[in-house]
Amino acid sequence: MSWKEENNSLKRTFEFKNFIEAWAFMSKVAIIAEKLNHHPEWSNIYNQVNITLTTHDEGNTITAKDREMAQNIDDLL
Repeated sequence: MSWKEENNSLKRTFEFKNFIEAWAFMSKVAIIAEKLNHHPEWSNIYNQVNITLTTHDEGNTITAKDREMAQNIDDLL
């Protein structure tokens, strides 16, 4: 599955074997977000992590920041 462009944002759902793997993934994403100073909107339910990327300070639209963040997240897999 890849990122979907929807409502001026990039969205993707990630599924893992269990909650611990999902949480570990979120921890890694959090480190990337801090390094890039670009933080996702996200939710976690058991083994699923839903991520939405949009650039709020650019009028809630997709920018290079979002594409870079998405690529960095993909690189974790």
